Amino acid sequence: MALEKYSTVLKMAQEGRYCVPAFNTYNYETIAWAIEVAEEEKRPVIVQLYPGYDFYIPLKVMCDAAKELAAHASVPVCVHLDHSATYEIAFAGLAAGFPSVMIDGSSLSFDENVALTAAVSRAAHALGCEVEAELGHVGSGSNLDDFATGGKFTDPDEAVKFIELTNVDALAVSIGNAHGAYAATPNLQLDLLSKINDAVDIPLVLHGGSDIPDEQIKQAITRGIAKVNIATEYFRAMYKGYSASIAAAPDKDSLFEISQMSKDSVKDFLRGKFNLLKADV
Repeated sequence: MALEKYSTVLKMAQEGRYCVPAFNTYNYETIAWAIEVAEEEKRPVIVQLYPGYDFYIPLKVMCDAAKELAAHASVPVCVHLDHSATYEIAFAGLAAGFPSVMIDGSSLSFDENVALTAAVSRAAHALGCEVEAELGHVGSGSNLDDFATGGKFTDPDEAVKFIELTNVDALAVSIGNAHGAYAATPNLQLDLLSKINDAVDIPLVLHGGSDIPDEQIKQAITRGIAKVNIATEYFRAMYKGYSASIAAAPDKDSLFEISQMSKDSVKDFLRGKFNLLKADV
């Protein structure tokens, strides 16, 4: 088990008709607790870092910590760099030791996205690493136009061409999902997802997995989603856990004690996501 290839874990999910949670992390606790619950549930997990947090914790420090914990895990663990906006950021992630990276050229034209993604794919594969890319554009949940209209959705025919030209290992799709908190309840375009899944032969990824209704998530899994990114809800669970612990024990003056008091509630949140994404039998 331990540290596992990104594509291997996603293909296992496809074959088992379940989905792997990908938790965005920003410190030791968010990594360790996600892996701990994965072990308790006997499920694979992806821990990933947004490169924008590099000002807070260097990519290599985060990557090394995650890989060390993964090396001792009893379940498959992937360590992944999320949302690299440029070739330079993606390559910095590869240089830091991330076994897989996401390159996000979705705000570019199709041809520009292909050129950027193909360059990252060549570099990553030469190093024995893997790449996730995005087609269509997954925008902000605060902007209805970013997820409630079809102008930025993934086109199935373009997806086929994009994969052929870039040789990526997984594709993040835009089907009514968005990043961050949603301004209104999202409505995933599940028929569009089915068409994309029928057209391509690599695992599909759903970004903006926080706060999407559970039934829509379950339907998305049956239609090809092998990985769901969870950041906003995870960070919210951490905040609520710490806030409740501080309120319950105002005399405590140790952040370590507060962290340990919060652990069970955060793990309950994580466990709920593993249960949501498991295969229906």
